[in-house]
Amino acid sequence: QVQMVESGGGLVQTGGSLLLSCSASGIDFGTTTMGWFRQAPGKEREAVAVFRYAGDFTRYADSVRGRFTISRDDAKSTLTLQMNSLTPEDTAVYYCAAQSSKYGIASMRTPMYDIWGQGTQVTVSS
Repeated sequence: QVQMVESGGGLVQTGGSLLLSCSASGIDFGTTTMGWFRQAPGKEREAVAVFRYAGDFTRYADSVRGRFTISRDDAKSTLTLQMNSLTPEDTAVYYCAAQSSKYGIASMRTPMYDIWGQGTQVTVSS
């Protein structure tokens, strides 16, 4: 059964850090492009960072580049997002997601991803 489960969200002050983890089952990390996305209240879901299946290429949204780092541990089937220097604008529900098709491109387009976790809330207070 294919499943993705996020953890690590919470409440943090401006300037703080959080580490999000996504435990994936039924997914071959070596052939699957996956990433982190977020959705703030009243806004569309957007890509934050994506990791190409080969593990050789990552992409970041302009708003998080230099502050967030996406990584993965193939042996543990875990995708992580280290978030530093958080601001209230980072407040959102964060989702991990994957493309069901193998060898997918590192797209920042949300519709390209069709396997989703349930999300974890991140709230940054000012």
